[in-house]
Amino acid sequence: MGKITGICISEKRGVQKHFIEEANIIADWGIEGDAHGGKWHRQISLLSQEKVDAFKAKGADIHPGSFGENLIVEGFDFSAMPVGTRFVIGDVVLEMTQIGKECHNHCVIYKKMGDCIMPREGVFAEVVEGGHIKVGQEVTCILPKADRPYTAAVITLSDKGAAGEREDKSGPAIVEMLKSAGYDIKETLLLADEQLLLEKELMRLSDQRQVNVIFTTGGTGFSERDRTPEATIAVCNRMANGIAEAIRNYSMTITPRAMFSRAVSGIRKRTLIINLPGSPKAVKESLEFLLPNLEHGLGILRGSEGECARK
Repeated sequence: MGKITGICISEKRGVQKHFIEEANIIADWGIEGDAHGGKWHRQISLLSQEKVDAFKAKGADIHPGSFGENLIVEGFDFSAMPVGTRFVIGDVVLEMTQIGKECHNHCVIYKKMGDCIMPREGVFAEVVEGGHIKVGQEVTCILPKADRPYTAAVITLSDKGAAGEREDKSGPAIVEMLKSAGYDIKETLLLADEQLLLEKELMRLSDQRQVNVIFTTGGTGFSERDRTPEATIAVCNRMANGIAEAIRNYSMTITPRAMFSRAVSGIRKRTLIINLPGSPKAVKESLEFLLPNLEHGLGILRGSEGECARK
């Protein structure tokens, strides 16, 4: 059980948040009057009162809203909770969508203290159910169910696609097939063939959004700009190339050109990353082969399924 110790909003982006006693929470939007509300996955930010107190004990001159947080809550270590955890505050229901964030420009606190807790301790949530909240109100948490749908992200790698010179058909094809198979699609991205950019997004989706599986499409061939396998290898803690090899072997029964695929697959923490081919036809063929068996591996990875194969 937790308790709200602070509610903070800012009417404009780039302006420090200020304390308020109570607020209206709008479903699928955020806090009424807060500039960071909107149709995205970071509608409300939360920070632990205990983490704030520990940082203040180091001599920091801070007050509610200094870190850009919307809700300060006593009794929870948010950064230790899994994405998908729900927080219930009266009629309001929030679902955690991301842990931490990248700090693009160091804030005033960082410049003074050489540190800031929001990028690693702050979390973000979407509003599932709206209502009214006030300081002092109790907060309860509900951990994600073990049998919840698997979450996924899809990244298309294409210089021409990112420049608007070519329509991305492979990414939408993956999304359509995943939705039909019951996956919850959290993000879709269209990126240029830049290895460092892809590494950054793979790490964010794995570490902060904690999606169960990331599918990439494109960038696995012999072209000098094809760097998807290198980016995947760079961010993975463990490789799982049996998946890539199985897809390649299956594709070889359709076309011998499958031998030129350099696709890999691997694991970063509890996220599986799978490189798929770039063409819509090859993507469809690969997923038709892969999806019937993929959930068993994902279940083992997130701890909801045992190692033994089903009878």
